[in-house]
Amino acid sequence: MSIELTESAVPPPTEPTSAPSRRTFIATTTAVGGAVVAGGLIAGPAALGTETGAAEAPPSSDVSLTVNGKRHTVTVDNRTSLLDLLREHLALTGSKKGCNAGACGACTVLVDGRRVNSCLTLAVRLEGAEVTTIEGLADGDELHPLQKAFVEQDAFQCGYCTPGQIMSGVGCIQEGHTGSADEIREWMSGNICRCGCYVKIVRAVEQTAHRK
Repeated sequence: MSIELTESAVPPPTEPTSAPSRRTFIATTTAVGGAVVAGGLIAGPAALGTETGAAEAPPSSDVSLTVNGKRHTVTVDNRTSLLDLLREHLALTGSKKGCNAGACGACTVLVDGRRVNSCLTLAVRLEGAEVTTIEGLADGDELHPLQKAFVEQDAFQCGYCTPGQIMSGVGCIQEGHTGSADEIREWMSGNICRCGCYVKIVRAVEQTAHRK
């Protein structure tokens, strides 16, 4: 006996399941990975705790010093330079911050009569010191002789280095290093003038030293 199956009774052939494409695989993997990372970032603070300890304040000290004849007592971070003490705490902005590395001389002031780069000098080491800045040279409206000489010799252009040049020049004269133009240049070599007024600066120092 033969049995014939109609077309409708024959099951359709099973098609093989196609494998995901490379593009689909990468997109799916990236999405899942991103969700895991995001979940980790979101859950991270909860796992580690949201409270963090407050940063400890840097050590500070009181320092008392005399600046331009006036006594000051200031509480400063132990890392504070004399330059920052003058500019930020005492509002004496005549001393300029140039290189902040002691290489240009724009911050030169006198400490106990000697020239120093105030950007390299720690304020806390100056307890009881006498500091003179460019603001303390003039006597009221009467300019210091070296200030007058700078004007007469036209020894400045932009003026940024001028306070340090004048303070260094005053120190140079007080130290007795003005025997010749070469000696002045040698002892003021730490003060840079980017405008190139060196010849006139030396003349101003010479003029003041000879009138002393």
